[in-house]
Order: sequence, then structure tokens, then C-alpha cells
Amino acid sequence: MNYRCILFDLDHTLWDYETNSTETLKELYHEYNLQQAGIASFTDFSKAFVTINTALWVQYDLGQLHRDVIRFERFHKIMLHLGVDDYPLSLKLSDDYVNLSPRKSTLMPNAIDTLEYLYERYPMIIVTNGFEEIQSTKLASSGITGYFKSVVTSARAGFKKPAREIFEFALSESGFEKHEAVMIGDNLLTDIGGARNAQVDTIFFNPTGISHQEKVRYEISDLKELKEIL
Repeated sequence: MNYRCILFDLDHTLWDYETNSTETLKELYHEYNLQQAGIASFTDFSKAFVTINTALWVQYDLGQLHRDVIRFERFHKIMLHLGVDDYPLSLKLSDDYVNLSPRKSTLMPNAIDTLEYLYERYPMIIVTNGFEEIQSTKLASSGITGYFKSVVTSARAGFKKPAREIFEFALSESGFEKHEAVMIGDNLLTDIGGARNAQVDTIFFNPTGISHQEKVRYEISDLKELKEIL
């Protein structure tokens, strides 16, 4: 395909959210001695985080809740799920998580090699629903800021994926047309569905091989496969 521009999701696609998040949670579990607070094990804490955090982000992406619910209520909900009601402690955990997690540097396998390859061939743009204030930290911490022409967040564009407007904003700002771009992301609702709403081609990054019925232009399980497509 004669693409002239690549749109990239960040979390779960380039930046290894699961690894970086788990590392941060483990540090917080031990720093705040959460076992003594009533959370029996780190495994329980981590599982509860994944369950509740995932559900909250789905609601956020669907426009069903405000970002402040994630920011200020997430860890309280996690602790309540585990039988602990300590809102002041939950706020401390939330603050530290938001401050520490973006500073983690682990990327998805083969991310750097793939970005090196693509950087010589295409201008690249990050399109993310992630919070404005931490996206630049994630990019800098993982050493990939320089690969991207711009970073378009939902806050800056005024729309969240899967709204077509955030994709139109990203393309218009950089001077490209929808038929010249392809969106690469791991989320079938926000990345793939959103790009389809904007009539932009899609590459679904599916490293865990989830089953789905969505229509995608291409599907890959490893970022290195982009070299064969692009």
C-alpha cells in the first residue's frame, strides 16, 4: 500500500503497559506494606488491579465516566474489592502509581528495531486516549520520543478514540489525507473501530491471539511483522 503516514497507539502497542504496571504495583505493595493493611498477597492485588482498571478504561473509552474516576477512585475500588476500606491510602497509591508507572521503560518486543525501520520511511504520529500529562514521560522514559512527528492525545484533540475526529485532527495537523495513513493498535474498539470510523486503514496488533470478528486490513502478532507490510 502507498501509505505516507503511520498512526500508532502507545499503551499495549509500543509501551509495555502490563510489564511496567506490574513492576510499579509490586513496588507499591511492598513500600506501603499492603499485606499488613489487609491485602493478603501481591497476586491478589495485581489481579484486582487488572480486573478493575480494565473495566474502568473500557467505560472511559465509551464515554461512560470521567477520567477523574480513574485518577481518584481506581485504587479505592481495588481495595474495596479486596475487603479493605482506606480511602486516604488509596489516594497515596494512586498518586504514586501515576508518578512512577510512566517512568518505566519496557517496550513491547521488537519495538525499537521496528521503529528504526519505519522512521526512515514514514512520519509517525502517536494517537492516544492516555492522559496528556504522562504520555511524554512514557515516550521519554522508553527512549522513543524522537521517532514521532507529533503526539496527539484525546485532551489536545478534544475527542477520544474511537471518535473519528481525533484521527482527523492528527492527520490534518500533519498535512495528510485519510487514504494516506494506516493506524496500528491493539484495541479493537478504540484503535481499529476508531480508525474505521475515520476511513483510515488498520493494522490490528494482536500479540495474545484474541479471537474476534472485526474487519481489519492487516493483523499481526509481533511488531517485527510490520516490516513485511510496510
